[in-house]
Amino acid sequence: MSTAIRPSFIQQRLRAAGKVFAIHLCLSALIALITAAVVLGFWFPFPHRHLADGQRLFWVMVGVDVVCGPLLTLVLFNPAKSRRELRLDLSLVAVIQLAALAYGLYSISLARPVIQAFETDRFAVVSAAEIDPGQLPQAPPAWRTLPWNGPRLVGVRTPRDGNEALQSIELSLQGLEPSSRPGWWQPYEQSIPAVQKRMKKLADLRAARPAAGQALIDQAVRQTGQPLEALFYLPLTSRKKLDDWIVLLNAEAAIVGYAPVSGF
Repeated sequence: MSTAIRPSFIQQRLRAAGKVFAIHLCLSALIALITAAVVLGFWFPFPHRHLADGQRLFWVMVGVDVVCGPLLTLVLFNPAKSRRELRLDLSLVAVIQLAALAYGLYSISLARPVIQAFETDRFAVVSAAEIDPGQLPQAPPAWRTLPWNGPRLVGVRTPRDGNEALQSIELSLQGLEPSSRPGWWQPYEQSIPAVQKRMKKLADLRAARPAAGQALIDQAVRQTGQPLEALFYLPLTSRKKLDDWIVLLNAEAAIVGYAPVSGF
């Protein structure tokens, strides 16, 4: 008798657990979509989700969180348990899943790009983790908090004297570039003459690239709505991507687009 009842009980448990698993999976997917809109739409706008590796980090977090939570529910749910036991089990799963989501979002928030700075002969993207919060009071007053809606465009000033120039070299050798030092930021408008001096003709870069690179540049040019001959470029770098992207500029040194090609 027991051997006949047991398979039926297992089937009932699996059906019931499967329904709860499906509901939990749908809710988790909905939360993931909302989170994606915030993270990829605001924290990592194009093209910074590629430069800062935010897209990969986000999908790893979502994959773990969306899959593991419902799987725990599938394993733990048993209609034979009391309501109290079921509430306790599902509450623990929810707490674990939300804690994992919170930690994942915190980690991704540190990787978010907060500064895009013109630095010597390129634009450098800086993440929140690369900036010492203790140095933020040295930034211009309006920039003493880090943005959450994409990187702030700034310029990097030149050293004030020889001693500061030597100190800057030492800091750069330690991995702390001027673009990540709040005390070195200045309004981008003040750096426009230096940008115009350094920027190069996009047509020359296109001519030097193979067919695949030319196609990528042509696509980026079409999106600007401006002719190729009127555009210029500079490399766009980050700690994760050193030679994969360029910034498209007009004659006034305003950023009008981006392209995933080497600018060096």
